[in-house]
Amino acid sequence: PGVHDGITGWEHLDKVITIDQTPLGRSTRSNAATYTDAFTPIRETFAAQPAARARGLTAQHFSFNVAGGRCERCEGAGVLAVEMHFLSDVLVRCPACHGRRYRREVLEVKYAGDTGRGYDISEVLDLTIAEALLLFEGVPAARERLALMVETGLGYLQLGQPASTFSGGEAQRVKLARELARRATGRTLYLLDEPTTGLHPADTAHLLRLLQRLVDAGNTVIVIEHNLDVVKVADWVIDLGPEGGAAGGRIVAEGPPETVAGTPGSHTGALLGAVVAG
Repeated sequence: PGVHDGITGWEHLDKVITIDQTPLGRSTRSNAATYTDAFTPIRETFAAQPAARARGLTAQHFSFNVAGGRCERCEGAGVLAVEMHFLSDVLVRCPACHGRRYRREVLEVKYAGDTGRGYDISEVLDLTIAEALLLFEGVPAARERLALMVETGLGYLQLGQPASTFSGGEAQRVKLARELARRATGRTLYLLDEPTTGLHPADTAHLLRLLQRLVDAGNTVIVIEHNLDVVKVADWVIDLGPEGGAAGGRIVAEGPPETVAGTPGSHTGALLGAVVAG
């Protein structure tokens, strides 16, 4: 939207993907497993169990979003909304399925993997992503997607936790995990807006390794960030300033972190100098 003479280099890109902190959606029926498509191989694994085949159950029956295997009283939500006249609606546990989302015959099918204990599909949704990764270690399609979410620092999330309850940082990392699971073209431009917000330094290290994987595959990653742990490992830094707001907007310095660190008048460079030297 700014004044410019032209843009060169677009021929090297096939798509641009923004990975920001906007919510994944307001629907309570979306979660990390469905958003990253990890739930599909999980449902297929349950459908392949002898108990499921004996009952004529398919992968569709293990979806809480589709009629057939879900509890129809709550339509797979596990809760019922009680409308209040002057207050927000109150959610109460479904009296038919007792919050388990599925019909009884579906819950009778269990999967144990190498854990030695059988889990039904409702219990799987109650597991954390890290726990689910251990359970589905022998299912490559599920393992790959779950492992990516663990690598982004989301191992503590419940697999069935509604996406509408995710923080901005959690939503951004779920999006990143989904992109990493897709087949890379090597010609994609990724835009990230302050992805380290709310992250522990150890999780920031995980995030940087994932971003480096995108770069190593030939893609371009542009990160808007103030975290010096991210800035110092960038291949190229563009420092905008010299101040904020109306007193900014100009390129103060650009180049590798070492170059920006030695630029007079750059606030970023002054802070970056000590970090790079260390």
